[in-house]
Amino acid sequence: MTYKEKLNAIRQQMHTEGIAAYIIPSADPHISEYLPEHYKSIAFTTGFTGSVSTVVITQDFAGLWADSRYYVQAEEQLKNSGFELVKLKAQGVPEYVEWLAENLKNGDTVAFDENTVSVVLGLHLEKLLASKQIKFLNRDFVGKIWDNRPQLPSNLAFLINDEFIGQSVESKLAEIRKVLKKNNAEYHLISSLDDMAWIFNLRGTDVGYNPVVLSFALITGQTAALYIEKAKLTSHNITKLEMSGVTVKEYNAIRTDLEHIPAQSSIFVDPKRNCFALYKKIPASVHKILDTNPSTVFKAIKNETEIKNTRITMAKDGAAMTLFFKWIKDNVGKTEITEISAAEKLRQFRAAQEGFVGESFNTIAGYKEHGALPHYSSTPESDVAIKPEGLFLVDSGGQYQYGTTDITRVIPLGNNTEEEKTDYTLVLKAMIEGSCTRFPKGTCGYAIDAITRKPMWDHALNYGHGTGHGVGYFLNVHEGPHIFNTSATPVSIEPGSITSIEPGIYRIGKHGVRIENLVLTVKDEINEFNEFYKFETLTLAPIDTTLVKTELLEKHHINWLNNYHKEVYEKVSPLLDNETRAFLAEMTKAI
Repeated sequence: MTYKEKLNAIRQQMHTEGIAAYIIPSADPHISEYLPEHYKSIAFTTGFTGSVSTVVITQDFAGLWADSRYYVQAEEQLKNSGFELVKLKAQGVPEYVEWLAENLKNGDTVAFDENTVSVVLGLHLEKLLASKQIKFLNRDFVGKIWDNRPQLPSNLAFLINDEFIGQSVESKLAEIRKVLKKNNAEYHLISSLDDMAWIFNLRGTDVGYNPVVLSFALITGQTAALYIEKAKLTSHNITKLEMSGVTVKEYNAIRTDLEHIPAQSSIFVDPKRNCFALYKKIPASVHKILDTNPSTVFKAIKNETEIKNTRITMAKDGAAMTLFFKWIKDNVGKTEITEISAAEKLRQFRAAQEGFVGESFNTIAGYKEHGALPHYSSTPESDVAIKPEGLFLVDSGGQYQYGTTDITRVIPLGNNTEEEKTDYTLVLKAMIEGSCTRFPKGTCGYAIDAITRKPMWDHALNYGHGTGHGVGYFLNVHEGPHIFNTSATPVSIEPGSITSIEPGIYRIGKHGVRIENLVLTVKDEINEFNEFYKFETLTLAPIDTTLVKTELLEKHHINWLNNYHKEVYEKVSPLLDNETRAFLAEMTKAI
């Protein structure tokens, strides 16, 4: 079926059931960012492959809502599909709900698959559309037209030994139970896959790039049930979990168990990380406590074992990046290199490092104007050759047995313009400004976001994405609850959290510049004014200095860069051969 035929098939089902609007979110029953193939409904229906979007279909309109990271990609992929791009004004805001409120008639019916709608979104839809007495139906119209839909993954999962995690399952359950007791909650539902992985020291391959397993949990003051396809666990691992006080049940049994929660009891539910379908299984008489998963907060604060192993991982990743830089510079203009082949070569350098498991996301390898697309993904159709000129932006990361990396570097390849040099220097200045910030306890991410942006604001420049996101420990490369962006998210930055700092400048049709390091929040000093924190930079890879316009930097920026490069050389060079070590010494020499 063509995309237009799929759209018509959905509209026919809507017409038959008298449905005015059908919503397709980019999500699964775990409200994941990265999805199993089975749940990639938007890609199947529209052809758009971006990781964040929402589709709304009526009989006379079909729109895909996406933010500025995806404007160019969406306009290209939606051509001749019957769907049109609706540009979000603010990242992460469900503006299509307001559109529905304006365009629906009183008494209309809206449908969506409740397994792919978060609790917070479902409640928001009901509240905002209540004045028009909108009715809601739970329907999966995409599934009815999706022939040969991919099955849910069935790969084996595995448990990580406590000594490599730094905390046992029993200890984590005890921490969670303290929060439940404080909130007078007798039950706790968990659906988010990275929370599941953290609680049960569980990892797998059910979702691309994220080492997680499709599963749910229901925790009480005395019991803990893990809902997973039992065939994914060995008998040894099931026994190990049972010894930790965990009962293993089949994946879909969660629905029945929720229905049988006793009347007048209470349950703790994270409205952003659980789906509406499960929420509605909970009896109406059960008191719902809506708040962030305790494990989401605990998981963001890395313990000493996780921090130590992450530092080791960063050196390995830095060695792979250094080998990649040398390969590019040695071969560009001499042998054919394309965006796709370069990304594959980088993967090979990472794969040669001890403990490498896979990439932490699909590498963004954008040459020249492709670098101006923050979430560009090269395809055989868009792939271009890398030449000894212009800028090559590479945003990549690795999953290692004991750490997760995310790094962006821009490689100057020759004949660079003054505009490219200025943009490069200002992005570097912004990244350094964010990285060397000292801030008082209680500071939230939007403050770091503003501090990082100021060097570019001074030149009337800006970027449309956030400055940084949390990063997991051999887990999701995007991790909450803290975030560095413009939204007033009331989550303070705590010691032990790992976050990216990645400002950028994007000139459509020309080039893109983004430089990204990961930082660890650490304690700094205590005085009569407050307790202060700072960042320790974890990422260990050279930053090309050939384009840096030192007149745009202050002395403390130059000192930071030189000290950083000294540390990079000290920690990465022992992992390299003599020739590559000499190359790294040249890249990291003081400016």
